[in-house]
Amino acid sequence: MKLYFEDFKPGPFGSFGPHHVSRDDIIAFATEFDPQPMHLDEEAAKRSMLNGLSGSGWHMCSLLMRICWDGFIHRIASAGAPGVDEVKWVSPLRPGDDLTVEVEVISTRESKSRPDVGFVNISNVVRNASGVTLMTAALPLMVLRRVPG
Repeated sequence: MKLYFEDFKPGPFGSFGPHHVSRDDIIAFATEFDPQPMHLDEEAAKRSMLNGLSGSGWHMCSLLMRICWDGFIHRIASAGAPGVDEVKWVSPLRPGDDLTVEVEVISTRESKSRPDVGFVNISNVVRNASGVTLMTAALPLMVLRRVPG
């Protein structure tokens, strides 16, 4: 079932995941995209402010997208997104973490310039299996309307 603008109402939207993150996943992502020592080398990571091997914040952003894609984004009648309002890395991503994402619809509004589109502002909280918040992100989605206004 496709999700259109009219299907999004302010309030809790859903919980998605889990997605397991291994040591190899962290190192592979870092090797290609963020080769800082705390993401690649366990000894160097112990000496960092993170006190151990941790995934890149950009890795967590990618995982957020993967989890949300699998959970619901693949069903949205998407018209894209104008960007990201905010991302906060709260706690380190660790090898062995199982991630879930809590999604809340913060607000919705019809586009003033495109009657076939609405904006859905969502808040995402990424947590590990212990319930520790690792990242928060707020972003607007552009979603097609079922019936253009």
